[in-house]
Order: sequence, then C-alpha cells, then structure tokens
Amino acid sequence: MAAKRKSGQASRPDPMRLEVFKNIFHSIAEEMGAALRRSAFSPNIKERRDYSCALYDGAGQVLAMGDHMPVHLGSMPASVAAARKHLRFAPGDIAVLNDPFAGGTHLPDLTLVMPVFVGRAEREAPSYFVASRAHHADIGGALAASMGPAREIFQEGLRIPPVKLLAQGEIQRDTLELILANVRTPAERRGDLAAQIASCKLGERRIREVAAKYGPLEVRKYATHLLDYSERLMRRALRSLRAGTYSAEDFLDGDGFSDAPLRIRARVRIAQGEAEIDFAGSAPQCAGNVNAVEAIAVSAAFYVFRSLLADDVPATSGLLRPITIRAPQGSVVNARPPAAVAAGNVETSQRMVDTILRALSKAAPRLIPAASQGTMNNFTFGGLSTKGQRRSYTYYETIAGGCGASAARAGASAVHSHMTNSWNTPAEVFEEAYPVRIHTYAVRTKSGGDGLHRGGDGIVREVEFLEGAEVGLLSDRRSTRPYGLYGGKSGQPGRNVLIRQGREQPLKAKQSLQVRPGDRIRIETPGGGGWGKKSKPGRRKSS
Repeated sequence: MAAKRKSGQASRPDPMRLEVFKNIFHSIAEEMGAALRRSAFSPNIKERRDYSCALYDGAGQVLAMGDHMPVHLGSMPASVAAARKHLRFAPGDIAVLNDPFAGGTHLPDLTLVMPVFVGRAEREAPSYFVASRAHHADIGGALAASMGPAREIFQEGLRIPPVKLLAQGEIQRDTLELILANVRTPAERRGDLAAQIASCKLGERRIREVAAKYGPLEVRKYATHLLDYSERLMRRALRSLRAGTYSAEDFLDGDGFSDAPLRIRARVRIAQGEAEIDFAGSAPQCAGNVNAVEAIAVSAAFYVFRSLLADDVPATSGLLRPITIRAPQGSVVNARPPAAVAAGNVETSQRMVDTILRALSKAAPRLIPAASQGTMNNFTFGGLSTKGQRRSYTYYETIAGGCGASAARAGASAVHSHMTNSWNTPAEVFEEAYPVRIHTYAVRTKSGGDGLHRGGDGIVREVEFLEGAEVGLLSDRRSTRPYGLYGGKSGQPGRNVLIRQGREQPLKAKQSLQVRPGDRIRIETPGGGGWGKKSKPGRRKSS
C-alpha cells in the first residue's frame, strides 16, 4: 500500500516559513508527549515512556510526530483512518480503539484520536486530528499484562473498535466502565487514559492557537508544503541509492507453540526515486502471536526509509508517497482475524526491519549497519500483592540490547534499537512499586559480534520475586543470531533462565510460568552484529 502521487503544484514555499511550521507542528507533538508522560499513572508510561503522539491533517495525513516509539508512529495513521471511517466527529469528541484489524497494532496499545475544528470547519469536517497511543500494562485476557503466548486474539484481552470515549467534551461512562471492568488494574488504567485525554486536549488547543495566530489558510497551506517537501527529500534519498532489486530473508525463532523458524522475506526494488518493498514469500500466519497486521509492515518500512534521511527532515506522510509496500494477506506480516498478534507488534516488526536493512545493504554497503539485537525482550508479570493493602498489579517492560556495527563505528551497547525507543524503569521505582528485587542489571560483555567494528553488547537483567506471580516472556533471537555484514561476526543470541533454589532452568523464548517467592528470572539479551572483517595483525618486518 502507498499513497503515491506527484508533489503539489502550488508555488514554492518560503523556506524560513516552512521551517517555522515544521518546528511548530513537531513541538506540538512533543508537548503532547511530555504532558502524557508527566500525568500518567503507570511506570510503563511515566518511566519507560512507552507512548507516542502525532499530528495529522483533516485527511489523516501525518504532519508531525514526536520523537517517540517508531513502531507506534508508523502505524498510527491506520488508527486515525479507522476512526475517520467509522465515526462522525463533532468538536470535543475523542475516539478510543485498539483493534489490530481495525487500525490498531496489538491490544495493549490504546490509541486516542481527537478532531480539531478550525475556522469554517467548526460547522463542517475536522481540519486536523491529534492522536496519542500508549501501551497499557494490562488490557485483560488470559494472562497478566496481556502479552503472554496465545493462539487467538480473544485470549489476548479486550478488543475495542473505534468508539467515542468523549462526546462533545463529556466522558462516555458506558465506554469507560466497559474498559475498566475488563482489566486487572482499573485504577491505573483510568489514570493513564485520563493522561491520554489531557494530551489530546493540549494538542487540540495548541493547533487552534496556531491557527488564530497565523490564520487557518496559512497553516493549511504550509501543512501541504511540508508533505510535498518531505516527499521531495525522500525521492532525492532514493535516487542516491544504487538502482536495482535486492532480496533478503531472516527468521523468527518460532511462534511459542512450535520451534519451527518462521521466514520473513523482503524484496526491495529501487528505481528512479521510488522504492517497492514486497514481503511475498514470508511465512503464512501461524498459531502463535507473532503474527503482525498490515499497519506493522507499513511501520517497519516507514522506519527504515525514514532512517536514510537527516534528523531534521519532517516525518510526514509525504515520505511514503514514493514507496509501495506489499504485504500478502494471510501471512505472518499481514494476518487475518482471529490471529493472535501481541508479539507481531514487538518482535515481528523488528525482524521486518532486519530483513529490509539486509536487502538495502546491497544498495548502500557503507550506509546500512549490521543487525541489532532484533527483539524487544518483552517481560511481564502480575499477581495479587500481599504486601500492605491487597491489590492486583501488572508490569510490562522491554529490555535493551546491542546495536549493529556500521562502516563508521562500533555498535552501541545496552540500548533500545530500531522499532522501540523506550527507557527502562529505574531500579528504585521498580522495587518500590512491585514485590520484586533486582539482583543484576549489567552489560553482557562480549555478546556483540566481532569485526572491523564490533557489535554492541546486550544486557543481563536478573529479577527476584518476593511473592508468587504469573510471568510472561515474549522474546526472539534465542536461536537465530543478529547477523554481521561484510565479514563481521553475528552477535550472541539471547537467553532466558529460571533460577529456583540455586538451580538454573533454561526457559523458552516465548512462554508463561508461575514463579514462587525466591525464584529469579535472568534475561540475557542479544548483542549486535559486527561490521567488516577484522584484519589480522601483520608480522613486523625485521630491520
């Protein structure tokens, strides 16, 4: 899929004015994110920053994204499109949705979409939209934190099509209470949703202020210019790549019910300032939850090609105009309902990025890095705390690893990479909020692949449970390894371990289990691939 068309034929914009509006739109998305973070209740949003905010025009085209989560940002336009399709908006409305087959990604990601009416549009259609997406630490389902292995989406939690959470400024109590009645931590969910509502209202207010200052027509004109400008810059970047058709494949370790590897295949064609990414040949959708929806395939492609550009290029829908994305229906990259999809968002998205980059490395050998860790190492747990006042709790985090090395430098160690941009929960907050103790949090030395430039190292994270809990692991690169490029060695695979009464028991990449007081879970994350062949030290010549 792609919204391909020629650049607008309107007169060239004033460069300084274009820069002003680029910065204004971006600052609105960033301010929305800051408001969401500061007012959120859960550590997952407040500390880990697992959220994203963006600004759209009245047709649902992205005008600006915050510097947030790539896997969210590239897929959120599908949520805005679904809300526009299914709902008739009035001023003060806010829609909520998470249905992966109607604009969402996976169920814990709740997306709020708010229209912005400006000028004459007060009586007509929205001139703009703002949206916020946040990963909620529980949305119901069979397992605590809603991210464990599952065979169908009905096991993964509450599925919400586009519905109104606010109507003309008033909370829709039936919608809110329906959500809260189906989650394990309703007070936390209520607080995080309130933070998302506040974020959207702030974005709406800022756009109206900008329109009042510059005039609705001027703002709309420069929104169009930004879309066209982004398109021109992407076409220029694509023309700089070596033309041709390049193919690559990589594999997921399995789906949680079978250890059979699942192929991700990508063919990338570069020609005359345009690109086509075709995932034909990827594995059919599977029994487990590594299935991804089409929005994730689009998001992965958007991320890779956005990464070819300078940081100051506006991240708008114009970037996708020269790019066509084909993801076969019924495959692991574009699954049909009722497929389980929780890991498609977090794991399969990473492997799609790895595969596209591997193909592009043949078009730009010195531009593309080796594979980074290629997993988010999703770690969840929950239970009923007996500490103080009895209460249900759930926790979700992703764990960093090694980045791939490049022609320019070694890979970074112990950082989130590619489709995730989250932080960690500080140890003090972690131990205060949950009945756990952190035993180890350290760099996993020598886990990066060797080479002329070495891949970054992963992390060792070991957590002791002070009370019994239900634990979920959704990880990858435990069998396959992050590849090196041009003679660089692959990074070390990850490893999950249960330590019970001093004995280590290997755990699968994807599984759930009950832990007892005193049990420890150790997660060793993969290192990045190395780049280039390491030269052997030559013998010193005798004088």
